[in-house]
Amino acid sequence: MNKAKAKVVKAKSKKVFNVVITYCILSIVAFIFFFPCLWLILASFSKSGSIYSFDGFFPTEYGFDAFKALFTDTVMYNYKRWFFNTLFIAVMSCILGTLLTILTAYCMSRFRFKSRKAMMKATLLLGMFPSFMGTIAVYLIMTQFNLINQHWGLILIYSAQAPMGYMVQKGFFDTIPYSIDEAARIDGASNFTVFVKFILPLSKPMLVYTALTSFTWPWSDFILPKMLLIDKDLYTVAVGLMSLGETEFARFAAGSIFIAIPIILLYFCLVKYMINGMAAGAVKE
Repeated sequence: MNKAKAKVVKAKSKKVFNVVITYCILSIVAFIFFFPCLWLILASFSKSGSIYSFDGFFPTEYGFDAFKALFTDTVMYNYKRWFFNTLFIAVMSCILGTLLTILTAYCMSRFRFKSRKAMMKATLLLGMFPSFMGTIAVYLIMTQFNLINQHWGLILIYSAQAPMGYMVQKGFFDTIPYSIDEAARIDGASNFTVFVKFILPLSKPMLVYTALTSFTWPWSDFILPKMLLIDKDLYTVAVGLMSLGETEFARFAAGSIFIAIPIILLYFCLVKYMINGMAAGAVKE
């Protein structure tokens, strides 16, 4: 009896030890990832504004001058205009990209046609290459269509590239029973009616996930806006902040924090639907 109790006590002690070690490791990893964010937040409150005045990692004096200058000093660096430029590009890309991605995934999931599997394999193969490999080709195409230095050029690129990541959405549509489509068609519904009135209402998690991912890419992208936008008034926030001088680091940090707030709020509000959409899209029945 004593041996059994000793084994139970030993097992509990081992379990507690493992839990403590796990939480310690997770805390260390969390601190490593959180420290750069903390440093950026503190840097945004630097009174001098220059990174060269820091005492080690942190500023010597703190103030709100960087945040005030961010929204009031708009002669050289018009942050408000950059913010609304980014918002316009991200929202329009989100709407068009979500629509094209959902339609592509639905067609690939519900219809059978010649070269369907070949197209899916080609999409997977192209997805292995980083997107910036095609920047030269994209620039030449935008030049031919006179879309250099225009927001709609960026919107069209983001929207056109979005359907390349349709596989998660297709996996979600595969989980919806095909009997729903057949029952609707027996009642005289067209393919469009089935999609709008039956499939979309069941796809709320996937719609939220697709919209959120379609929004975050243009919101934070730097390469394409830097390549296609020339006029300073047309800059996005990412490009505009990179144009700040070395003595404006506090303003750079403040702008980075402010641009991150909307996307963080969106993630917190929609994370439940996003996780559900990712999980459902990863299952194949």
